[in-house]
Amino acid sequence: MAEAEEQETGSLEESTDESEEESEEEPKLKYERLSNGVTEILQKDAASCMTVHDKFLALGTHYGKVYLLDVQGNITQKFDVSPVKINQISLDESGEHMGVCSEDGKVQVFGLYSGEEFHETFDCPIKIIAVHPQFVRSSCKQFVTGGKKLLLFERTWMNRWKSSVLHEGEGNIRSVKWKGHLIAWANNMGVKIFDITSKQRITNVPRDDISLRPDMYPCSLCWKDTVTLIIGWGASIKICSVKERHASEMRDLPSRYVEIVSQFETEFYISGLAPLCDQLVVLSYVKEVSEKTEREYCARPRLDIIQPLPETCEEISSDALTVRGFQENECRDYHLEYSEGESLFYIVSPRDVVVAKERDQDDHIDWLLEKKKYEEALMAAEISQRNIKRHKILDIGLAYVNHLVERGEYDMAARKCQKILGKNAALWEYEVYKFKEIGQLKAISPYLPRGDPVLKPLIYEMILHEFLESDYEGFATLIREWPGDLYNNSVIVQAVRDHLKKDSQNKTLLKTLAELYTYDKNYGNALEIYLTLRHKDVFQLIHKHNLFSSIKDKIVLLMDFDSEKAVDMLLDNEDKISIKKVVEELEDRPELQHVYLHKLFKRDHHKGQRYHEKQISLYAEYDRPNLLPFLRDSTHCPLEKALEICQQRNFVEETVYLLSRMGNSRSALKMIMEELHDVDKAIEFAKEQDDGELWEDLILYSIDKPPFITGLLNNIGTHVDPILLIHRIKEGMEIPNLRDSLVKILQDYNLQILLREGCKKILVADSLSLLKKMHRTQMKGVLVDEENICESCLSPILPTDAAKPFSVVVFHCRHMFHKECLPMSSMNAPAQYCNICSAKNRGPGSAILEMKK
Repeated sequence: MAEAEEQETGSLEESTDESEEESEEEPKLKYERLSNGVTEILQKDAASCMTVHDKFLALGTHYGKVYLLDVQGNITQKFDVSPVKINQISLDESGEHMGVCSEDGKVQVFGLYSGEEFHETFDCPIKIIAVHPQFVRSSCKQFVTGGKKLLLFERTWMNRWKSSVLHEGEGNIRSVKWKGHLIAWANNMGVKIFDITSKQRITNVPRDDISLRPDMYPCSLCWKDTVTLIIGWGASIKICSVKERHASEMRDLPSRYVEIVSQFETEFYISGLAPLCDQLVVLSYVKEVSEKTEREYCARPRLDIIQPLPETCEEISSDALTVRGFQENECRDYHLEYSEGESLFYIVSPRDVVVAKERDQDDHIDWLLEKKKYEEALMAAEISQRNIKRHKILDIGLAYVNHLVERGEYDMAARKCQKILGKNAALWEYEVYKFKEIGQLKAISPYLPRGDPVLKPLIYEMILHEFLESDYEGFATLIREWPGDLYNNSVIVQAVRDHLKKDSQNKTLLKTLAELYTYDKNYGNALEIYLTLRHKDVFQLIHKHNLFSSIKDKIVLLMDFDSEKAVDMLLDNEDKISIKKVVEELEDRPELQHVYLHKLFKRDHHKGQRYHEKQISLYAEYDRPNLLPFLRDSTHCPLEKALEICQQRNFVEETVYLLSRMGNSRSALKMIMEELHDVDKAIEFAKEQDDGELWEDLILYSIDKPPFITGLLNNIGTHVDPILLIHRIKEGMEIPNLRDSLVKILQDYNLQILLREGCKKILVADSLSLLKKMHRTQMKGVLVDEENICESCLSPILPTDAAKPFSVVVFHCRHMFHKECLPMSSMNAPAQYCNICSAKNRGPGSAILEMKK
């Protein structure tokens, strides 16, 4: 027995089965013993019943005491009701009235805060009592008691109580539950429901397993709501729904009826029921058989959460509970009471009261941490940070980081620090030293804060020294990524110099040193290193920090490194480094000088005009393809000098261009024919010059060269009369493709004739069209009214007296004259013209219209 006691005092957290301990599924409920005053009571007495209100608990004992307790189990009131066992305690919904019945037949109903009280003693044990849920109201002063009969007590006029029998004759009544206007009770035969408003019994639900003794395996009743009754008896559970009967079906039947919506069997005997949303909480009594002695014994009771289905159920969770004295308890010794408002479930046994409650977010996080699911725990804490009370996001995060470090996941741990440590500089520094102790400073370096917050410079320097000792590339990356004000720059510069003493040609260290010099605004040293390394960032450095004064003597180095970028930079900044200075610096490197001057010329043909003569030689030496375009575009180069250079180098095309530009077209043509032997080019040149003498020279030169004659015949037709060439061809000379050339000449001639005829037709059509237009115009009338004036005397053209005769001359140019105002000389002329528009310009406006009256 002592061993059992010792076992019972163990933690309730160990009350789950071994299979459940190994399961990864999170439990739905958590448990704790109701201690304080309850412990004191149950050391001397045993619990027989209990009822629960949202504000307090009421506990009845085997020695006839009733205790009122707070939710922590502390005793607030004590009532000596009877010397024998308290069978039932009932409270109304307000918690102001309590009913008590005991094994010796005593029944008491009294107000906890008022003096009203009812006493009655029966000659048989009263097993149950239930007061009206609204007993506090004067119209609802009712309660029922159950022994051999189910009696309804009602307070009548003059505060008298009258009783009436609701049911009898089917054995002791052992369970009653009153909800709203419905009373449900169980006797030896089954479960009945009574409607207190209509004074009618609605239904009878018979019990399934009649082999079980009803006193040892009592019925458990529970109202889920005002119309849903849950019945647990033996191993069977039924969910019943009270429904209104249709008026057409009533006849002599009750106005309500009961429908069983779900019915199923469980593996164990039911000791109590309670609703949990759409699920059920079931307290089960368990018997097992010992493997050693093969004798049946009482096992720990179970508290299961199940999901009812129409004909079966689904188990959501199942916990075996270690309550004190469970080895000696029977099914009838356990009770399940619950608080509807807070989802608290009280497992009552003679020597123990255990409270089960839904696990909150803190409990969920506890379970996740216990299972080492730190990522999920952190996420749950962040989502429910307003609801959690016992946990802090920071503590969970630090535990997560420590867990990752223990598992060797250093990079993940460092990455999580960003989110967990946030802007807490002290914690950051603490974590950095932890990583230093395990030799993992490199792991945390990418995630260190660089702005808000900023850690002590020593932290950053410590990490930089770590990289400098073992990883030059990593060191260079940090220098590029970290702002220069995070650490003491001079300290790091000195450290790099010390390492360069051992490896002076290390490009990574040299480049990094240049970046450090840049942070320190020592641009001269940085530029020198960049140029030595031929690093692409040299131009960016010059632009960013305006180092043009420092590169005036380093132009050749820049051009050697990247001539294109160097030239663009120099030309973009002429105001800082003059063209003259650049040309002088490149004097000993003519190929680079040419690149600079060529780019300058392409940007502006006039800026470098003083160097155009020099450029002729540079183009001839280094870039002949661009020489001819330069000669064509430049208006400042000396042609004689250019011609001399081109003739010395035998540049035929350039020489031809220069000769033609200097006006010596015949020499240019001769050179094309004699040097290039290219008749097409010669013809093209002659076309460009459009000079008859050139065509004559070309014909004379070609007359004894059949291929040249063919070329001329194919191209000369549109510029020179082909007869001039054909007459000069010697008799018997063989000319390649002569027939095709003659055909082409004839076709060209025919095309010219067609073009002339077409143009003639267009001209005639246009002339006719214009003539018709002029005729239509001159045939139109001209409006003459009082506003018009004589262009000669400037008086109104029409007389004020319309009856008087008048004569007006109106020209088609809209100028008007009185006839007598026209000059006499004009009147004597064979034709009359507007003096204003001039008689010499005889056109559409010279016609005349004479008006007389």
